[in-house]
Amino acid sequence: MANNWWEIEILSDPDLEELIFWRLEKFGCRGMSSELKGYSSLVHAYLPRIQAQLLDLAALSLWLRQDALTVSLPIPITHWRLIDEEDWSSSWKQYWQPQEIGDRLLIYPAWLPIPEQPERLLLRLDPGVAFGTGTHQTTQLCLEALEMRLGTDASDLVVADIGCGSGILSTAAILLGAKKVYGVDTDPLAVRAARSNRELNNIQPEQMVINEGSIEELIQLIDEPVDGIVCNILAEVIIDLIPQMSALSKPKSWVILSGILLEQVKPIADTLEQNGWTVATLWRRQDWCCFNVRRAS
Repeated sequence: MANNWWEIEILSDPDLEELIFWRLEKFGCRGMSSELKGYSSLVHAYLPRIQAQLLDLAALSLWLRQDALTVSLPIPITHWRLIDEEDWSSSWKQYWQPQEIGDRLLIYPAWLPIPEQPERLLLRLDPGVAFGTGTHQTTQLCLEALEMRLGTDASDLVVADIGCGSGILSTAAILLGAKKVYGVDTDPLAVRAARSNRELNNIQPEQMVINEGSIEELIQLIDEPVDGIVCNILAEVIIDLIPQMSALSKPKSWVILSGILLEQVKPIADTLEQNGWTVATLWRRQDWCCFNVRRAS
C-alpha cells in the first residue's frame, strides 16, 4: 500500500491550466505535466497513496470545480487511479518533449540525450514538483519577453526572479546573457528544483542565487538595484508585490509580469500606475497576458 501512488488526470479548458497546477501543488502532488488534447488540456499529477484518501480526492475535485466557476470557465473532468511506485516517476515524462521558445531557446527535458550541435540555446530542465516546464502560455510569454529584453548586450544586466518555481526563467536569463540572477520562492521544494536545474545547466551558484523567500528576501540579497524583474505567479499575489518592486529597481529598470488572466489586466495596470510604473506593452496568448513594464519618467 505504501508503495502505491495516485495518478490524477484532469481534462480542462487550457486557460484553467495554471490554476490547476497551483491547486495540485497545494494538494501535495509530487510530479505534474500537461499535454494538449484537441482543444483541451490534459494535466497529469502524482501523489503518494498514503497522503490522500478517496474523500481527499473528492474534495480536490470539488475545489477544481469551484476554481473553474470563479473564473467563469468550464468545469474540468477529474479522474484518478492507483499505480505502482516504479511507474509514477516516469509516467508523466512521456508527455513532455523538447520545445522551441522564441527565436533562441530550446526547453529540453533532462532525461533525453543531449544533441551534439544544438542550433538553439539548450535549457535543460527537470521540474520535479515545481511549476514551470515551458508548456504553459504564461511561461512562454515570459521567456519570449526575456529574450527581447536580454538582447546582444546583456552581459552587465542583473535580474530578479520572484516566485522562481523550477528556475526556468532564472536559467533562461543566464543563458540569454544576464550577468547574474537572484531567484526566490516561498516553496522549499521549488527552491530545491531550481538549484538542481542550475547545476544541470552548469551555472555557478554565485551567478544564479536561489533562496527561499519572497520579495523581502530579495531586497536583503541584492548588492544594488537590479536591471530587470520577472514574476510569473498569480495576479492576486502580483498586486501585493508591486508596491515593493521599487525597492529592487533602478530608474530605468524593466519588469515582466505574467500569470494574469485577461479580466485581471485592469487592476494590475491600475496598481502599476499608482506605484510609478508604466505599461510599455501587453502581450496576450489565449486568455493569458504578459505585462512588459518600465519605470514612469
